[in-house]
Amino acid sequence: MVFIIDANKQPLAPCHPARARKLLKAGRAAVWRTYPFTIILKEVKEPVLELLETRLKIDYGSRHTGLAILQGNKVVWMAQLDHRTDIKSKLKKRSGYRRRRRSANLRYRKPRFLNRIRPKGWLPPSLQSRVDNIETWIRRLRSVCPITHISYENCKFDTQLMCNPEISGIEYQQGVLQGYEVREYLLAKFSRRCVYCGAEGVPLEVEHLIPKSRPGSSDRVNNLGLACRLCNLKKGAQTAEEFGFLELYEQARKSYTEPAVLNATRWKVYEVLTATSLPVECGTGGRTKMNRIKLGLEKSHCLDACCIGASTPEVLIFKTTSVLYITAKGRGSHCRTNTNDSGFPVSYYARKTQFYGFKTGDMVRAVVSAGLKTSGDWRGRVLCRKTGYFDIKTKKGRICGVSHKYVSLVQNCDGYDYFVATSSPHLKVGASVA
Repeated sequence: MVFIIDANKQPLAPCHPARARKLLKAGRAAVWRTYPFTIILKEVKEPVLELLETRLKIDYGSRHTGLAILQGNKVVWMAQLDHRTDIKSKLKKRSGYRRRRRSANLRYRKPRFLNRIRPKGWLPPSLQSRVDNIETWIRRLRSVCPITHISYENCKFDTQLMCNPEISGIEYQQGVLQGYEVREYLLAKFSRRCVYCGAEGVPLEVEHLIPKSRPGSSDRVNNLGLACRLCNLKKGAQTAEEFGFLELYEQARKSYTEPAVLNATRWKVYEVLTATSLPVECGTGGRTKMNRIKLGLEKSHCLDACCIGASTPEVLIFKTTSVLYITAKGRGSHCRTNTNDSGFPVSYYARKTQFYGFKTGDMVRAVVSAGLKTSGDWRGRVLCRKTGYFDIKTKKGRICGVSHKYVSLVQNCDGYDYFVATSSPHLKVGASVA
């Protein structure tokens, strides 16, 4: 489906690609944005008083976030947002460079005072970037689509209820969600492998490290692991220590990294969602998996997003099978020099940011004529050089030495990289799953 806005830049209901082509061909509309593809009408439309429920669903994850827009039971748009994972290492590297220059008595930036107080609710930059990415895309999607509701996966695993079941949650303890929550957590924590033999791709069973028949056993997650059928039978009523795997106790006690990241940021994301003044529905990863299994969908971030919360319909009709893959890249660096492994400057960046009308990070298309080394039709992010020969980063790799004469602008740099792919080879446009 294609997003559409009127001449006043007010969002209208997404339309079919065939209708968008007719409007563009007749001159009644123009392309407003390529990613996500949006057209703008050349006339003002009267606002619709009764909007069809359009729900944005967000499958929040520490590395990848799934996004989906549903109109009733119709899936009209899907995307996967990949967060940055290099922020911490880059900050540490920059700190090391500055520390070395101070110790060598070279030109350096003086260290700041250590008496500054961090504001309430401060998050490390690596975590804050995840919140900012989601806030950015909520704002962008609301500007091109009349979203009326939001569904949000508040947590993948409710670790507090897992470790302290007496707190609350009768449905978690006795209902259908109990098995899904615990099993999904263990699958992620132990990388879907048997903790004893390391087998992958086989049915795995939830197993007690200290069996129920022995004193000290419990159903808490720090006493649970995953085992294949053969290892589970072989272990029998032995403890993990007696079975020769003493290190599993320490591994089971360690918290899984992903829930730690999500628990630190999930309420920040929730504050961003509630600030939109739209109704926000929260769900958990266990419910999402239960809905996905009921609908018979494959495991992916965008399909998980379609299954978030109790509002998930019994039948889903897919109006699109394309997924927009969005990768956060940032907007460049303040550093003006390249450095070697020891932190010494070896070359300098150009002072200019634009060359021949292009800027590093722009989405471009290059149609290079046959007979040249770089011949072909290339799309991706451009890396500019003052020589006029650019590199283009495509999903297949980097194409080096493309002349600016063959390059045309698709979309200005906005801090993200894009490419479109099919969500699943088994899904077809118009297919319904139940």
